[in-house]
Amino acid sequence: MSTNTWNRHHVLSLADFTVSEYDTVLQTAASFREVLSRRTKKVPALQGHVVANLFFEPSTRTRSSFELAAKRLSADTLNFAASTSSLTKGETILDTAKTYLAMGTDIMVIRHREAGVPDAIASEMDRLGVHVSVLNAGDGQHEHPSQGLLDLFTITTLLDSENPRLELLKGKKIAIVGDILHSRVARSNIWSITASGAELHLAAPPTLLPKLFADCGKDRPGKLFLHWELEPALADADFVMTLRLQKERMTGHLLPSLREYHQRFGITRAKLNNCKANVKVLHPGPVNRGVEISSDLMDDPEFSLIQNQVTSGVAVRMALLYLIGSGKA
Repeated sequence: MSTNTWNRHHVLSLADFTVSEYDTVLQTAASFREVLSRRTKKVPALQGHVVANLFFEPSTRTRSSFELAAKRLSADTLNFAASTSSLTKGETILDTAKTYLAMGTDIMVIRHREAGVPDAIASEMDRLGVHVSVLNAGDGQHEHPSQGLLDLFTITTLLDSENPRLELLKGKKIAIVGDILHSRVARSNIWSITASGAELHLAAPPTLLPKLFADCGKDRPGKLFLHWELEPALADADFVMTLRLQKERMTGHLLPSLREYHQRFGITRAKLNNCKANVKVLHPGPVNRGVEISSDLMDDPEFSLIQNQVTSGVAVRMALLYLIGSGKA
């Protein structure tokens, strides 16, 4: 397991990840993927550690994936639900985090609807001088680092199952289609994919893809392109990732109708004819079937990597917990 290039105490963003850090996560995840294929799927890597999943907003895949990853590493887990917590009685988020600190927590996995909450908790842990690591599991319209890394792992293991690494994406064309404005997944993927030297094409209606996203591609090895029509983004694409329309975060009428959106930007078999012959489709979930992607395409293993993404998530999150929790640098 490669840990010689790892010295991060927290994982809050992919914006400043180095190539060696990406490769360390990918190769460590590949080792844990092998562990997960065994009859006995547990290793004692974090035995005696406590991992607290502090999810201040609903989640299925991310929360379950982190919990399973921690248990596969033999860590003890604590799960927090905002609706039944002391937050309803007026307790602050930082006081909640300190309560879990007092219980002996070693790693805090934080998800919150407001951007910056994981950073604030990490800063407070550092100020207190405690050796508690914070892992951002998604914050507002900021980032979702573990999802970006599992998407990267899903793609690179398809290209080289034994030795996934960032350089495999160099020269590839990857399209991300959908609600980019509200997507923390898109922001993390922008950082990881442009770090690889790939071409990244973003496509969405103008209301969901402001021009300011072009700034994310500056001074990066890869090239970033913005499209307000779908066809140029899909032309000769190797991978297509479609994103959920996050209606719960939309504050105005950004789309005429879901039907029109699907006609213009929904991914279907016919629209994939513009891509490479062996194109693969991804979606971070949850999926609005028949809106972002046609139901038959989502379930077709010839094209869809969606279930692979879910499986990859456990191995990648095991890697992240191990790297920040094992003390190996």
